[in-house]
Amino acid sequence: MTTSGEPFLNEPRDFSLALGGPLYQLWRRGRLTGDALELMHRRVIVLSLSAWLPLLLLSVAQGTAWGGRVAVPFLQDVEMHVRLLVALPLLIVAELVVNQRTRLTVRQFVERGLIPDAARARFDAIIDSAMRLRNSVIAEVSLIAFVYVVGVGFIWRTQVALPVASWYGTPAAGTWHPTLAGWWMGCVSLPVFQFLLLRWYFRIVVWARFLWQVSRIELTLVPTHPDRSGGLGFLALVGYAFSPLLVAQGALVAGTIAERIFYAGATLPQFKLELVGVVVVLVFLVLGPMLVFGPKLAAAKREGLREYGTLAQRYVREFDQKWLRGGAAADEPFVGSGDIQSLADLGNSFQVVQDMRLVPFTWQTVLQLAVAILVPVAPLLLTMFSLEQLVGEAIKMMF
Repeated sequence: MTTSGEPFLNEPRDFSLALGGPLYQLWRRGRLTGDALELMHRRVIVLSLSAWLPLLLLSVAQGTAWGGRVAVPFLQDVEMHVRLLVALPLLIVAELVVNQRTRLTVRQFVERGLIPDAARARFDAIIDSAMRLRNSVIAEVSLIAFVYVVGVGFIWRTQVALPVASWYGTPAAGTWHPTLAGWWMGCVSLPVFQFLLLRWYFRIVVWARFLWQVSRIELTLVPTHPDRSGGLGFLALVGYAFSPLLVAQGALVAGTIAERIFYAGATLPQFKLELVGVVVVLVFLVLGPMLVFGPKLAAAKREGLREYGTLAQRYVREFDQKWLRGGAAADEPFVGSGDIQSLADLGNSFQVVQDMRLVPFTWQTVLQLAVAILVPVAPLLLTMFSLEQLVGEAIKMMF
């Protein structure tokens, strides 16, 4: 007899990469979010203005917001505007998108019957472990320490900052002398952005760890599933959910390149290897965790080819005996027989198994994510060609 509470026992554990952690709790106390990441506009406004507006006011006060006092005035610092007014809001938007998509995706493991009943407790334990890691206070405190010690204290000052006088500081005798705006940028603006970015990378680690642990379960994959991935094709949707994060990262790269083009005399073709490397690394960062299912998919494909090959051999032999060797009854009509359609259906099923992929995504997924990364870089083509030339070349390609 089924009790009223039994269906709830079959519900999968709730999974979320975003609804947890010290920062999430801080946002809730500050009324910047609800239980399901509502009030996104508040977070965007508060964080963006806290990071960007003081820089503008301090630059105006010290006379470096515009004009020729420094080589790089604040209002002409494309990289900083892109970082704080484009990439930072996208990192916040990504939370809502990824949260909605991953929660539905993880439920699919149970709803599609991929998790055997005997492994259900193990699957729930894997989710609980991922949520504990997501909520780690030590992890987020370590990220903050890394941001201040390595991100701002070393990498930005030695690898990113332009070697010219700017609104945020002046290099002299091998030492960096920050302005008041530079101090706010180094103590607040950059740490806020870098922490949010690294926090996303940490969440991807949590997601990758979760997938790896799930891949250790004996999943009930179906080789003839129409998604050509044994029933795991739904995982590709998570890749698309990370698109705002990839666009943000692409915008950051585009801003950095723009600074070098405008103020250091560089050209866009000089960065082609860097752009290719960024695309490869970021696409792998999002889709790479899904590769852990490769061995399971390969095993399912081998087993499917063996089983459906045996079934097909048996069917075609009986079909041959019946219709070509006189095995059919004399009064059984050939026209209208369902045997032909069954033979075609079996052939289609076998073809699906043969076409089964060893990864739960397609080349189309890879291409679309690569485009998302490169979209912010596209405007920099105007540093090489005029808009009229680009439109003319596009028309020639179409006609």
